[in-house]
Amino acid sequence: MKTNYRSLTEKEINQLEKQLCKAEDWNNVKVKEGFATTNLFHVRFSGSIKLGVFNHTFVLSGGIKKKAGIRQVMLHNVTVGDNSCIENIHNYIANYTIGSNTIIENVDVVVVDGESSFGNGVAASVLNETGGREVYITDNLSAHQAYIAALYRHRPNLTAKMKMMAEEYTLKVKSTKGYIGNNVRIFNSGAIRDVKIGDYANISGASKLRNGSINSNKEAPITVGHGVICEDFIISSGSRIDNSTMITRCFIGQACTLSHGYSASDSLFFGNCHGEHGEACAIFAGPYTVTHHKSSLLVAGMFSFMNAGSGSNQSNHMYKLGPIHQGTLERGAKTTSDSYILWPARVGAFSLVMGRHVNHADTSDMPFSYLIEEENTTFLVPGVNLKSVGTIRDAKKWPLRDKRVDSNKLDCINYNLLSPYTIQKMFNGKSILQKLRRVSGETSEEYSFQSAKIRNSALHKGIMYYDTAIQKFLGNSLISRLEGLTFKSSKELRERLEPDTSIGLGDWVDISGLIAPKSEIESLMDDIESGKIKDLDEINDRCKVLHDNYYTYEWTWAYDKLLSYFNLNPDTITAQDIVDIVKIWEEAVVGLDKLIYEDAKKEFSLISMIGFGADGTIDQMRQDFEQVRGAYESNPFIMTLLEHIEEKTALGEELINRIGQLA
Repeated sequence: MKTNYRSLTEKEINQLEKQLCKAEDWNNVKVKEGFATTNLFHVRFSGSIKLGVFNHTFVLSGGIKKKAGIRQVMLHNVTVGDNSCIENIHNYIANYTIGSNTIIENVDVVVVDGESSFGNGVAASVLNETGGREVYITDNLSAHQAYIAALYRHRPNLTAKMKMMAEEYTLKVKSTKGYIGNNVRIFNSGAIRDVKIGDYANISGASKLRNGSINSNKEAPITVGHGVICEDFIISSGSRIDNSTMITRCFIGQACTLSHGYSASDSLFFGNCHGEHGEACAIFAGPYTVTHHKSSLLVAGMFSFMNAGSGSNQSNHMYKLGPIHQGTLERGAKTTSDSYILWPARVGAFSLVMGRHVNHADTSDMPFSYLIEEENTTFLVPGVNLKSVGTIRDAKKWPLRDKRVDSNKLDCINYNLLSPYTIQKMFNGKSILQKLRRVSGETSEEYSFQSAKIRNSALHKGIMYYDTAIQKFLGNSLISRLEGLTFKSSKELRERLEPDTSIGLGDWVDISGLIAPKSEIESLMDDIESGKIKDLDEINDRCKVLHDNYYTYEWTWAYDKLLSYFNLNPDTITAQDIVDIVKIWEEAVVGLDKLIYEDAKKEFSLISMIGFGADGTIDQMRQDFEQVRGAYESNPFIMTLLEHIEEKTALGEELINRIGQLA
């Protein structure tokens, strides 16, 4: 709605001058109907000025009351909304529209100097510090947009179109006037230059903010705290940047936290990332990338659902042609304390990296593995993380730790441990392990794979782990497909098993949190190249469609694999075939849960109790441990695990009973 402004009356001008207010030209000062001079003192006006009404009283922390108004300020080309409070600006505020119910107090300078895009269009040189994989950040950048822009450089037309879309959006938001939204709080901060600030933002004690957007809103406010320095940046809704954090040429996604002196340059952080104490340079931090420790350096890597142990480090050059190398820890990978990886390297999904690795291994077809360094040799333990209680705990905590409250979620995040993406890799891994065993012999002590060594027992167990997980996933998909339905004949059963779409066959990819058929991502990129998709929002919309249809596409893939794995003919499947598969599934699910149950027991062993029960007996040590950690039998996770075994067993039996009469 357009606001009508009027000129000041002579009486109002006289009163303002008595209150030590000055203007280059009072004719350029316009006010809203209902304006009163009561709360304006020592204000200097220049350029075009528009003022609202000031009749509100703020109640600040501690019960202090402060009246809306403008005091001790120089304003140049500024519009101020209703009931805002602006005071004690050390230099001036220039070229800004300021919303209603906003407080700006004790700030050095707030200015837009010339035309600004407020951080949009800034090139972040991710993965390769020397350039070549730049992502042009924009307000609504998603992890999936960025993934396509950074990694598909073998499609130069696609890269050019992505850049063009970013440039077009940047042109739309360029302005010579900045914006500070409604209900914003800015206290005790340094220079704020060329920064757009959304509604309900809270900026307190920031040292310097330059060329950026703080995309706060009422649903998901943003906090920028003490000592923060941000240059060439965009911060998305619900995020918190605090405690002397420094970021340069960075995009911060939704509900991220960077704090306690964290520093980052040329990096992208997407939904629910958390960084403290350490350093990031040229990283692509997909959803839930977490690093908490002072001595951790993440450099030139791609991560997601990742937790970096203390002292985790990577190198992106070998002292020859500069920092040109990059690496990937696929979703869910972790690093232990003091781990090191010399890029280039690629670590499979949900794997654990321990020690120093310099041999450039690619274990992407060996998910859920351990990479352990012994005497400068990388040893691979395939599939062992499938029985780790830590892996299951992570899978359960990620959805619960989604802090995004904005109704417009930029990133499509799939939390599934087992999906076509990871199961296809298990099929590949199982085949590779079987081939190694066949070529090198059953009795070989060690097998060589991708600059890594696999011990004999690890190889045999790896095949078993992957087979069990494949059976679990295929059974899960089958039971979900048949859940709650009754059938009069095997024909009806077969009709239900038929997929709803052909989409989903073939390879699947993880586009930084979005798990989707590769064919659909290729189609998306084709449409970008052809011009069918014309802007960045359309890319996000297509990704959301893929995300929403995940389970429909998953069944297409799972059904195809189910037929080949169990050697079934789609035209002759019987209820007995389904019963047989469900029994295999039950054995796989319960078997894996029992392995996890045994792994969890280690957390309650006598060794784990060392340090408890100070100066006491073993009994006192146990009692102290139980008071702090709880007893094994009553531990919430253990109880949930036992319930899971019972529930899955009951689910399988229910399906068998429901279709058993057809067998």
